[in-house]
Amino acid sequence: MHMADALVSSAVAGTMYACSAAAAAYSVKKVQLESDPKKIPVMGVMGAFVFATQMINFTIPGTGSSGHLCGGMLLSALLGPYAGFLTMIGVLLIQCLLFADGGLLALGCNVWNMAFYGCFIGALLIWKPIIKKGFTKGKIIAASILGCVLTLQLGAFSVTLETLVSGITELPFTTFAATMQPIHLAIGFVEGLITASILVFVHDARPEMLYHGAESAVSNGRFSFKKTVTILAVLAIVIGGGLSLAASSYPDGLEWSIEKITGSTEIESEGDIYEKAGSIQEATALLPDYAFKDSDSSFGTTFSGIVGGIVVIVVCVGACYIFKFFRKKRVS
Repeated sequence: MHMADALVSSAVAGTMYACSAAAAAYSVKKVQLESDPKKIPVMGVMGAFVFATQMINFTIPGTGSSGHLCGGMLLSALLGPYAGFLTMIGVLLIQCLLFADGGLLALGCNVWNMAFYGCFIGALLIWKPIIKKGFTKGKIIAASILGCVLTLQLGAFSVTLETLVSGITELPFTTFAATMQPIHLAIGFVEGLITASILVFVHDARPEMLYHGAESAVSNGRFSFKKTVTILAVLAIVIGGGLSLAASSYPDGLEWSIEKITGSTEIESEGDIYEKAGSIQEATALLPDYAFKDSDSSFGTTFSGIVGGIVVIVVCVGACYIFKFFRKKRVS
């Protein structure tokens, strides 16, 4: 659901940058009040994990479309809404600048649509109420599926609203919404199943790693904290460096919806601001579309998956030290 610059006007782009920046600033303040340094490696590893899983588009049978994990619900269920949101920003920023995945002008929209709903709505209004009286696998699965379906529906609807306010006449609001919502309902359900499987693993391995898990964990789990994080890191490498080669070639839900209406997966844009944003992105995107420039080598995808994950880890962990996250001392 990464929006391209052509889908938003400069006014809408600026507004959504401001909204996303406000949510980010609030999240920074909240995370600075936390005292859990173990979350630092989890932010890095899970950021890389979400980056890797977003490279794998899964086919939606009978549609000619595909989808991929958004990741906001997954991150917030492990890190809480605030650290999860900031981690998602790191993922989306690297995708935009290094891989030209999602427009630079539309980055504020993408942060809001893909990160805000999953992390804040998903964690605070769905995950927290469902598991407040204790964890069970059934509750984890229910919260994961409900959270992913609802937050992806909100994100998809926000895309249609943003194009409407932007005056994108090629995408009539009613038709666009009627196309976007059903396909993202299916994508959200699959994401919910994937998210649930990961969270159930973490629950079995190290239950206190889950959001509010420290209060509800009844055992130390099957693995140590270090081993659990290592397993997730290895999975991120395997997914990004290997399984990404098997990603579906079908357009994702947003591109598929646009193609259904316009006959093309892309919409043309004109104007200086689009040209400037495009030129900046062209300069920063060393691996556009997760491949080597001017090359069809599959090694480019593998290289992108591994390098991208490493960069996400560096950015997320680096931000923790720059902003002094999780260093507030507990009062004894």
